[in-house]
Amino acid sequence: MRTRLFFFVSIVQAILFLTHWFVYATVAYFWGSAASTWGVKLAFGLLSISFVLASLRSWYSFHPLVRLFYMASAIWLGFASFSLLASVACWMIYSVSAIAGWGWPPARIADAAFALAVAAGLCALLNATWPRVTRITIALPSLPQQWRGRTAALVSDLHLGHVRNYRFVRRVVNRIAALKPDIVLVTGDLYDGVAGDFENLARPWAELVTSRAAAMGVFYIAGNHEEFYRNAEYLPPLLRTGIRVLNNEKVDVDGLQVVGVHYREAVNPDQYRSILRGLQIDRSRASVLLLHAPVRLPISEEEGISLQLSGHTHGGQFFPWTLVARRVWHKFNHGLQRFGKMQVYTTYGAGTWGPPFRLGTKPEIVLITFEEAQFSEV
Repeated sequence: MRTRLFFFVSIVQAILFLTHWFVYATVAYFWGSAASTWGVKLAFGLLSISFVLASLRSWYSFHPLVRLFYMASAIWLGFASFSLLASVACWMIYSVSAIAGWGWPPARIADAAFALAVAAGLCALLNATWPRVTRITIALPSLPQQWRGRTAALVSDLHLGHVRNYRFVRRVVNRIAALKPDIVLVTGDLYDGVAGDFENLARPWAELVTSRAAAMGVFYIAGNHEEFYRNAEYLPPLLRTGIRVLNNEKVDVDGLQVVGVHYREAVNPDQYRSILRGLQIDRSRASVLLLHAPVRLPISEEEGISLQLSGHTHGGQFFPWTLVARRVWHKFNHGLQRFGKMQVYTTYGAGTWGPPFRLGTKPEIVLITFEEAQFSEV
């Protein structure tokens, strides 16, 4: 485990070094001697290692200074990504100008490119702080009569920790309560994988449960970021709130089969298939599966799942990573899709990981209204 972590951290740090070197080389060339001093070189060197250092420290400490360091480094990482795009744009525009004989001053090219990068970063930073409600209707075959017209609030990927913490989770929970859903479904990565005040972060969920705003209950499964913790760290405060943790199990909620499988148990396809098969899902009744990532779709469909609800992808959060996410997850990157007889809904999630940026995606809470399908599609 330590060896794998070392190699992963080394690869990430190498990528960050190269990114910062390229951005520095660009600003030094286009802006001249003022941007190539030893002070600027030192600043780029420190910034290149800031996120890795902050991440390693944040696993063990929730101290305010550590939180501030992590937040600053995460924000810079987002601006560094846009700065990389700006650097590429500088060289492309400069080359076109030279070939065409336009003679555009390099400094003016850099001014425009990096101004756009800063503007894009600020827009992405603000956009990520504002969770919106996405309303959809999903028709399920063999939906119990009593579930027709009922609603479910789907929320995922809050990533509570050093960037998004108590005030954020309270805003999200208050927004859910205002929607008055019949049931709340939380599909993992509630926490970010760093140290946290788990008692405090869990408290808003207790108020949601006791208020009975979600009369059918609040159900939760773990994502991949919960794997950074031991269960004894984050789980007891969460259980005390009254949230129902679905430990690879099926529950009957007023005639609707609600199934939950934790992320780690879906990594191995044989293990995942064994879990679903052991739950003896009734194919004659509608079922809803909570699984953190939109994976193992053939197995879920084979075992009779009607609807799989997932998160995990974040839609890539911001350009150009949105393109990467679409390439990796294809049509299951976001939204309602069909896989054989099963429907799949993937949410962008409410929070962020790494840079607290969103551009081309939005933080969302999904309000699902159920209705019965008039016929089954094959």
